[in-house]
Amino acid sequence: MDLTPMWFGVYKAVKYLLYPLSWIAITGLFALLTACFPVTPGRTTWVRRFTLCTVLLLLLTATPILSAIYLALLETRYPPFQPTSTSQFDAVVVLAGGVFQKGSLRPADDVSDASRQRTACGADLWIKHLAPKLLLTGGDATVLRTGPLESHEMKRWALRLGVPEAAILIEEKSRTTYENAIETKAILGAGHILLVTAAYHLPRAVGLFEKQGFVVTPVPCGYESKHTPQQAWEQRTFFDFLPTAKALLITSQAIEEVAGMMIYGLAGKL
Repeated sequence: MDLTPMWFGVYKAVKYLLYPLSWIAITGLFALLTACFPVTPGRTTWVRRFTLCTVLLLLLTATPILSAIYLALLETRYPPFQPTSTSQFDAVVVLAGGVFQKGSLRPADDVSDASRQRTACGADLWIKHLAPKLLLTGGDATVLRTGPLESHEMKRWALRLGVPEAAILIEEKSRTTYENAIETKAILGAGHILLVTAAYHLPRAVGLFEKQGFVVTPVPCGYESKHTPQQAWEQRTFFDFLPTAKALLITSQAIEEVAGMMIYGLAGKL
């Protein structure tokens, strides 16, 4: 399913409504606008309500101990991959995690940290002879398709890690996880694959690839969480209750994943 630039732009714009920062900004803006009108008992009450909502949203989404628990609930879904001496798969499939575009300070396009980490995980699996092919999936994720192809940048990194070009397959059309699965099916057909992506992204990705007929062995690559939810709470410290920008980002990732699973599920794609 190839979305037109307009619909892909709508898709990316709607995602901003999922982010906690958007919720915080909206409730804060309502509080400010209400406070600009002449003071009345009713308006004062609403200013207090909007202000309270803003503070509560900030605490619930930007507190490290809570954000760690939110994401850990996703990351504990699949344990770390432990190959056996008889493990053998048709391909290692690596999902892209973004790309940095060149600019006035950045001399060339480059893989993002997430894509670099996932490519390294995939290359390591291939080097261990767990599959004959390494498939890197990800196209141009910009709205007007004016950016670099993510899988091409990942391929450059895989080559530097020692994977020969003959072993690398490229999927360069997809822009979403659903399209990753569709386009990978077009290249590989059915088969037993090692699916490599971020640990928190696996619950959604595994479901989408299994829906396309793949037998999926998930390979979590990169954990944001240090502990399981229970251990995180047991080992909490004072600083885990101080809101941070990183915690807000982690909560945003968790919410985006859960929303993605819900939407794909309602659409019958999971």
